[in-house]
Amino acid sequence: MRNPTRREFLKSSARLTTATALFAAPAIAQRQAGANDRVRVAVCGVEGRGWSHIQALHELKNENVDLVALCDCHAGFLEEAAKRYEQLSGKKVALFEDMRKMFEDKTIDGVTFATPNHWHVLGTIWACQAGKDVYVEKPGSQNIAEGRKMVEAARKYKRIVQHGTQCRSSENIREGIAKLKEGVIGRLYMARVVNYKLHPKPLGRHMPAPVPKELNWDLWVGPGPMIPFSEFHWQRYNWRWDFGVGDTGNQGVHQLDIVRWALGLDTHPTKIQSMGGNLFHLDDDAECPCTQVAAFTFGDRKVLVTCETRDGYTNSEAGFREQYPFVQPQFPVGTIFFGAEGYMIFPDYSSYYTFVGPKYKPGPSKSLEGNPIMDTDHFRNWVKAVRSRNPADLNAEITEGHYSSALCHLANIAYRTGRTVVFDPQTERFPNDDEANSMLGRRNKRKPYMVPDEV
Repeated sequence: MRNPTRREFLKSSARLTTATALFAAPAIAQRQAGANDRVRVAVCGVEGRGWSHIQALHELKNENVDLVALCDCHAGFLEEAAKRYEQLSGKKVALFEDMRKMFEDKTIDGVTFATPNHWHVLGTIWACQAGKDVYVEKPGSQNIAEGRKMVEAARKYKRIVQHGTQCRSSENIREGIAKLKEGVIGRLYMARVVNYKLHPKPLGRHMPAPVPKELNWDLWVGPGPMIPFSEFHWQRYNWRWDFGVGDTGNQGVHQLDIVRWALGLDTHPTKIQSMGGNLFHLDDDAECPCTQVAAFTFGDRKVLVTCETRDGYTNSEAGFREQYPFVQPQFPVGTIFFGAEGYMIFPDYSSYYTFVGPKYKPGPSKSLEGNPIMDTDHFRNWVKAVRSRNPADLNAEITEGHYSSALCHLANIAYRTGRTVVFDPQTERFPNDDEANSMLGRRNKRKPYMVPDEV
């Protein structure tokens, strides 16, 4: 059965609220979720990670959590997700093409965002302005300047904003971090992120084509620059600077977040280097490097952080893949901490292993069968904070998301400038470096999808 055209779907679904007019963000909603209230949630962006959000929220159905609305600018995806959720839960939900119209519903307490990266910040700001609490996928931002605005919006509107680095809600990961801080491998002097994900074929070319009838292209582009539609821009957005951050930001942000957490790095790095390129495939239109090595230092802290992303055929490292499989077992992905008395690895979202001394004697470890990615626990933590109204209850409050996402952006800026860059954590600027500073924000802005200077 074919998908309906966008026009057919808008006409046929009485439950779909359209929004073709442009309007300002609505006023703050008055409804607040109390400790025993049913929390009503909407999911924005229903493909990919969006369906993971839907499933996780469904698993909380017996904990007074209701999924009440879905939003997507692709009518076919939206209808299919609504059908799948109805089959899963027996419930129908409200459907929206434009998130701004959804924000007008004052009975909705929270919104989760699984949109493309370039929509994370503006969607979060609009939701905060509308009085909604937010769960936003990683990376929280597409650039550093907008990431700071997301934090400001959470503070100004007193919203509960969780960043989607769900390792922070794994009891096993939390135990491993605690043991690192207790000194199980001695003084930590280095941390290494390994992010090897095979892309066996080139990512593709930009070939302009007619916009699918089911897709509102203007809404999809949103805060990005208006460009001709192509399958490459739509499906491979993460590999273009105006829309994505490459795989260092897509996957590496999880592992870099663990690094910051374990090392107590509550600020930005001061010196960043990065090199690489599209070295495995030489014939696609990806702008972001598919092979990238980045290094960070933090003022006078005696620690080095490195992150390596690779898209070609690769060996394993530290047992990742063969001995300690990732969620996707063909990919060696994980974090390694080096100490004066041993090393510890985090090979997935829910386990850790310790090796002590010159003979690498096994030390403390903990794992869960199946390497779960901890989505439901992370959403449960968010809902707890929505009820308590205390951001300190969040395992991954948006400030943490901003700092971890910024590591990826800083690596990309160093790569794009082709040199070592020096960063001021206080001003979030590169002193006396106009070229690097020009990459802190969005290159092109267009109304009405502009992140405001004053949130």
